[in-house]
Amino acid sequence: MDTATIERASLVALLRRPSARWSEIALDIQENGSAKAVLDRTVGHSDTLFPDGNSTTELINAAAVEITGWQADGIGVHAFFDDTYPAQLLGIREMPPLLFSRGDLRVHDQAVAVVGSRKASEEGLRIARAVATTLAGREVTVVSGLAAGIDTAAHSAALEAGGRTVAVIGTGIRRYYPSVNQRLQDHIAEVGLVVSQFWPDAPPSRQSFPMRNAVMSGYAVATVVVEAGETSGARIQARLALQHGRPVVLTSQVMQCDWAKTFADNPGVYVVHGTAQLLEALEDILSYQPTSAGLENFPDFALR
Repeated sequence: MDTATIERASLVALLRRPSARWSEIALDIQENGSAKAVLDRTVGHSDTLFPDGNSTTELINAAAVEITGWQADGIGVHAFFDDTYPAQLLGIREMPPLLFSRGDLRVHDQAVAVVGSRKASEEGLRIARAVATTLAGREVTVVSGLAAGIDTAAHSAALEAGGRTVAVIGTGIRRYYPSVNQRLQDHIAEVGLVVSQFWPDAPPSRQSFPMRNAVMSGYAVATVVVEAGETSGARIQARLALQHGRPVVLTSQVMQCDWAKTFADNPGVYVVHGTAQLLEALEDILSYQPTSAGLENFPDFALR
């Protein structure tokens, strides 16, 4: 095994420990400069969580076999220290030590997250489609969470416009949730990207979706919240985006919610009423990012 394979396998072995704290493991590896060194230090100590007494070599070999199996199934496996890992995730506190992917993963990807309620109104769906279509037309990647409602509308509109879309999912990458989006998920994997921070066969859980929102926020340069209730995951993402130093765009539909009103005066929050303000907010945000085209010529159809 080459060094990169050993390091990646050592990371998997560490993350597979019972009750492993993924963020602490990542920090430990960053401080030590080597996943294998952390594994070597952990295995055999009295406080180890490996009850079977396996040697470091056995653990690395087992993890390497597991990684090979994932890759044979068409799943990309990316450790945070690999040169294939998305650069924009490296600076967030919730950085996943390991990412699984299907499709075209890019180290640098100019993206805007478009998120909102699963039980969206017709107006919310229309706005999501319009925003995604506009972004796709200017070669800005549309990121969303592949949930029903706003997420599905944003992904579908980006694809229909011939743009790039990325789905950050809250289950393992071999899973489909909701099941009605199986065809959409497979299509995104073919022409865009599906990513997950969870083990490939992991089911959905109460904790996995807020964790997914953190990664979605970190992946994007900004988050547009189209429509979201008081307990929506989009509300969580808006809060996380501000913590990550990413701008948040709130539509007038969202401003009907109490949570959005408390966000409105925060630095980095844009409240938009209509197409012109939306495009002005996006132009301001993306002017700080490398882009192949400005947004000043966006068609005037989105949010009236």
